[in-house]
Amino acid sequence: MPRHSSVNAIRHRRAARPESGPPLQSPLAAGWFTAGSLLLGLALAPLAPAAAASALLESVKQNPQLARQLCAEFKQINAEGRSATSPESLARVASSQGLSTMDAEVLTTYVIGLYCPDVR
Repeated sequence: MPRHSSVNAIRHRRAARPESGPPLQSPLAAGWFTAGSLLLGLALAPLAPAAAASALLESVKQNPQLARQLCAEFKQINAEGRSATSPESLARVASSQGLSTMDAEVLTTYVIGLYCPDVR
């Protein structure tokens, strides 16, 4: 009699488990790829803007005339009672230099810090 009940238990387990379909994954294994990809992406994300900012700043170092021109524009903006780092000013720099607003902000901050610290 005990043998008979163990055979029934095995049959019951087989019936409850599907025989076809993809193998089941643990929640940890299923989410590992997603979490790993996210962490890798977050780790590498700062590299692209840093490289772009570096090239942008290097271009100003190589062309001090551009820095002097921008300083003159910033001083004119200050004379009008506006900030050289205002959204309107940054949009103007972005448009004149063919940059994104974020790159224009980096360029403006760099130029003011190195070439015209009296500009606000």
